[in-house]
Amino acid sequence: MTLRARAVLTSLACAAAASCAMGADPVRSVSAGVPGAVGLDLAAIDPAVKPGDDFFAYANGAWLKSTEIPADRSDYGAGAVLVEEANRRTQELIRNADATRPPPGSEARKVADFYASFMDEQAIERAALRPLEPTLARIAAIADRRALAAYLGSTLRADVDAFNNTSFETGNVFGLWVAQDLAQPSSYSAFLLQGGLGMPDREYYLADSTEMDEIRKRYRAHIGAMMRLAGRPLSAAEVDAVFALERRIAESHTSREESGDVKRGLNHWPRSEFEKRAPGLDWAAYFEAAQLGELSSFVIWQPSAATGIAALAASEPLEVWKRYLTLRALDHTAPVLPSAFVAERFAFYGTVLSGTPALRARWKRAVSATSFALGDAVGKLYVQRYFPPEEKRRAEEMVHTLIAAFGERIDRLDWMTPATKARAKQKLAVLRIGVGYPDHWRDYSALEIVRGDALGNTLRAELFETAWNRAKLGRPVDRSEWVMTPQTVNAVNLPAMNAMNFPAAILQPPFFDRARPAAMDYGAIGATIGHEISHSFDDQGALFDESGRLSNWWTPADSAHFTAAGERLAAQYSAYRPFPDLALNGRQVLSENIADVAGLATAFDAFERSGERAAAPVVAGFTPEQQFFLSYAQSWLEKVREPALRQSILTDSHAPAAYRTY
Repeated sequence: MTLRARAVLTSLACAAAASCAMGADPVRSVSAGVPGAVGLDLAAIDPAVKPGDDFFAYANGAWLKSTEIPADRSDYGAGAVLVEEANRRTQELIRNADATRPPPGSEARKVADFYASFMDEQAIERAALRPLEPTLARIAAIADRRALAAYLGSTLRADVDAFNNTSFETGNVFGLWVAQDLAQPSSYSAFLLQGGLGMPDREYYLADSTEMDEIRKRYRAHIGAMMRLAGRPLSAAEVDAVFALERRIAESHTSREESGDVKRGLNHWPRSEFEKRAPGLDWAAYFEAAQLGELSSFVIWQPSAATGIAALAASEPLEVWKRYLTLRALDHTAPVLPSAFVAERFAFYGTVLSGTPALRARWKRAVSATSFALGDAVGKLYVQRYFPPEEKRRAEEMVHTLIAAFGERIDRLDWMTPATKARAKQKLAVLRIGVGYPDHWRDYSALEIVRGDALGNTLRAELFETAWNRAKLGRPVDRSEWVMTPQTVNAVNLPAMNAMNFPAAILQPPFFDRARPAAMDYGAIGATIGHEISHSFDDQGALFDESGRLSNWWTPADSAHFTAAGERLAAQYSAYRPFPDLALNGRQVLSENIADVAGLATAFDAFERSGERAAAPVVAGFTPEQQFFLSYAQSWLEKVREPALRQSILTDSHAPAAYRTY
């Protein structure tokens, strides 16, 4: 996910698509020797499995048995095909831009210089830690609690895992999210989200299990290794003290399930009450350093984290805080530090946490970092080359067909009262659709990129992103804003904005392919589009009216019926146990599961009502309806390493792919 997307999305902006990951080799999309079998991987099917017993295993079982996950990946599958292709294309575009020698200060020059700087390993090795020394010196100079608060405020960034409402591994105890206020949809608010952890979730610090005990042991070793590499070795007791601080931060955190409750977005704290509600942190120094001192109110999504972290700012020794902040700075900037830091960071975050044996090629990391920093500038190059107007029109036609099908499904509901149906149709009618790329591109003229300064470019890009978000405060809400770049293989619904984004990179083969029968496109990208439409009416989206205000527009009887149905679906998924010691959390994945069920049904209806159904061919003995469901199941083709799957179960709002076609 790009920095721009991570800064804006929340659990309100639930992604749905095949796995957003990079793979090494494409999955077969044409079965050799089978006439007309375009768009289905017939060799992936396991005929020994009855479709009614386990449809995922039937559609993908042979592939699962024969395929090895590439060494540089924690997972691999159908989505990896598209992401790998998007990254290859993006690299080519960036290198071509550099070869044309664009003028200094132009967007193309900034893109080329950022990428080249990241790729210049020799320069990074020669620089050693010198580019980071000003940051490390500021940490070392912290002499009192006010200085601690000021440093923490100065590092507040609009860089959060807002899908789960948390700031992870960024080096700051809070994350900033500037978004539409849930009570006043015409205004932006500043949301402060819990952060400060070096591991993905509070459960990694608190869960009582053999697996977590081993990960915690390896994390302590990682703390010591990073500090040694930086020439700041710690004793075992000092490492334990740093870990203990993080554990106390984790104890203050709200769980993923609780953080997914959008009603928490109504926790408005007046600035004048922070000292009373969350004593211990010098909030005046914090907000002044964060350049938010003029704001009169903030939204605190997780109050327990605000009070807990503020108390720790007063109670924990300054030396422990300074070691912790040094570690966080090293971990955060490691991708653009010398190779020893890259390797140590990957050893923990890549191998220990995700089970990935090998580091991704540097060019892949450079592409990701460049898109992270200059997403729209790269996106312009991408759509000019790879997303022609006719494909945009074709995708828009499919979206409108699915919206119409969803509206008809609302009309046919026998349990929903006319009053609620009318409000639902009203909301559907004003759903804003973004296909391919935004109407307005981001302006990067204020972002300074210096060729040869990889770390400086990264830090300036983060500051630019944060300043761009701060500047939204006090302005009218822009409902046309995109939260994903065009080169991102993903899709999103924004219930608070009543809007959807479908980036260009996902609207391409193997999910969207004019060369294959329409039934397959409806089963793959159509189900994704239906999923995103459905998010406006899932257990979270249904809480927002057509203007994006968090308000109840359901009759009491309809609301009770919908809630009861959701409870049954949550219970169903909580019964799924991928490991003997770890089950899915049905409530944590409920929104996505509702959207999966409704989105697939909507896509099927849309195909049946489309003009292409009548002439739909039989392919390799499969009827158009069978093609639809096979294409859906194969769009979720995925194999995951055990550590990554465990992390996903604990932290992701989506169920694992196998359970999305179960």
